[in-house]
Parts: sequence; structure tokens; C-alpha cells
Amino acid sequence: MAVKSPLFTRLPSAAARCNRGGSISTEPRINDRIRVPEVRLVGPSGEQVGIVPLAKALELAQEYDLDLVEVAATARPPVCKLMDYGKFKYESALKAREARKNQAHTVIKEMKLRPKIDPHDYDTKKGHVVRFLKQGDKVKITIMFRGREQSRPELGFRLLQRLASDVEELGFIESNPKQDGRNMIMVLGPHKKKTEAMAEAREAAAARKADRQGRPAEDEEAPAAEQAPQEPAESVAAEAAEETVDAPDGDEVSEA
Repeated sequence: MAVKSPLFTRLPSAAARCNRGGSISTEPRINDRIRVPEVRLVGPSGEQVGIVPLAKALELAQEYDLDLVEVAATARPPVCKLMDYGKFKYESALKAREARKNQAHTVIKEMKLRPKIDPHDYDTKKGHVVRFLKQGDKVKITIMFRGREQSRPELGFRLLQRLASDVEELGFIESNPKQDGRNMIMVLGPHKKKTEAMAEAREAAAARKADRQGRPAEDEEAPAAEQAPQEPAESVAAEAAEETVDAPDGDEVSEA
């Protein structure tokens, strides 16, 4: 019976060797997952407790009804802190979401024009460019040449210069006009940063919301004042009769 030589045994692939240990967790080790003899302990309020055995740190965690969280695994010994790990994860998620919300992404909008564009169409396109620049976005302006228009590149250049001068209060020429095949391209950059534009947009939205919430209260007060009950004429006459003084006996009151 033939026996295979160990030299010709098949070795596992590189992918199999890499996946053998499973995915690496990015979360810190807590409580019983910490496998070191001693740790540098930080108290719940941030006070330095010092280097203590792991068993002592776990005992303090149970005493305070908190978790022992490894916050600096590369330190020698590792730094651990007593904290509510569930609350810590929740607050970290909130901070990460707020950071993503305030993060500014550079967006390049594109606007295409023709060299012989109609004045009304030009005003419409310019309005879109103004809106993009107010939002803090860059705008790529493309002039498309067709047929014999390709022999008149100065028409597109003058149109780009005109557009840049019309929106110079909101943006500047980031990339000068250049010919790209049948097209001529220019890039406008905003004076205002994306984060500033986002902050102003949020403030404007909050102001509009507050204005909408304040209007119903004013509208309710006005009809209430208009619908105030008026005293009937009969009650007014009765009150006037009660206020008159009766004449003494024997005197006659003649009607004029």
C-alpha cells in the first residue's frame, strides 16, 4: 500500500488561514473578558485608584454595580475604568451620529449651457447656480458646442465670464475655463463653507418652525376678541330704570 509523502500534503489556503480565527472585535474587553493579572484602575468619577489585581478590580465593580471596562489595552498594565458600559455605548452612539450629521461632504453640482442660450434660460440656470453656491456646494459649468459652434470658443468663454461676474458675491472661479473636446468647463467654488451653510439652513428651518407654531395662538386670540358677548339692550334699559330715583308721594311728574 502506497503511503503519501508528507512533503506533498496540501496546505490550507491563505484565505482559510486568515479566517480561521474569525472576525476581530473592535469593542473593548469588559469584566471577565479581561485576561491580565493586574490593571491600572480608574474610579467612576475619574479618580486614580492605582495598580490593583484583576480580582480586586472586579470586586470593586460589583460593589459599585458597574462594569470594569478596558480603556487602554496597549498600556502596561492595561488601564481599566469603572463605568456603566451600556450607558457609555449609548452616549458614544449619540456622539457618532451627531458627528455624522455635522460632517460636510464636498458635492460638485453640474450645470450645462449652450453658447447661444436664451436670456430667460440663462436666468433660470443662473438661479440654480446661486442656490448651489448658497448651499456651500461647488458648481461645474459646462458649455456644450455643436456643429459650427466649435469654431467659436470665444462665445463660451465670454458666457462663462459673464456667469462668474453675476455670482461673484457668492462664489469664485476655482478652475479657469478650459476646452475639453466639444465642451468648455469651468468650476465655481463657494465663499461660504459647507458647514456654515448647513448651520444657517438649520437656523432658518428652526425660525420657520417657531413662526408656524406662534401663528395659531395669535389666530385663536383674534376670533375670541371678536366673539365677545354683547349685553342685550333690554338688560341695559333695566339697569338704567333701577338707577332712577322714585318721586315722593303726592308729587306728580308731568311729561314734557
